[in-house]
Amino acid sequence: MKRALLIVDVQNDFCPGGALAVKDGDKVVPVINGIMDRFDLVISSQDWHPADSVHFEKWPPHCISGTAGADYHPELDKEKIVLRLLKGTENKDDGYSAFEATNASLTGFLQEHKIQNLYVCGLTTDYCVKASVMDALDEGFHTYLITDAVAAVNIQPGDDKKALQEMYAGGSVLVESKEIQ
Repeated sequence: MKRALLIVDVQNDFCPGGALAVKDGDKVVPVINGIMDRFDLVISSQDWHPADSVHFEKWPPHCISGTAGADYHPELDKEKIVLRLLKGTENKDDGYSAFEATNASLTGFLQEHKIQNLYVCGLTTDYCVKASVMDALDEGFHTYLITDAVAAVNIQPGDDKKALQEMYAGGSVLVESKEIQ
């Protein structure tokens, strides 16, 4: 059965030193690089906000399209990514989920390539990763969250654990990278 890896928002602005840095956000990169070869397809999403995004009413400006902050983390192995999804590109939405990409249909792409199992990793556990996992479940994909390849914003302490519980309760399988053969 074919499976895909979805790398959510491993971008400079979400890593240490970035505009909306996640503690240890860069620590997911070697884990993700180490598992890419285990998948039939590797897909990524990126926040790609306009400078005047309504999204910045809630969050500091980050991942503005075309800026260094919106680029992938420099150590992420970009060569294996076959589809790059851009989200939050318009000034009318947050674009948390990779399924909200404006340049391609993730559901259509996965169906076209006969992918039924979707493994999700990246940043951030409690926002974009969770939204992508929940949408994947809603779209009928067997969805796995790679727990050692995610990091959370944790605005409130424990937001990461709450998000993991919500994804698990919604039907996602929680796995560690070493369990993926």
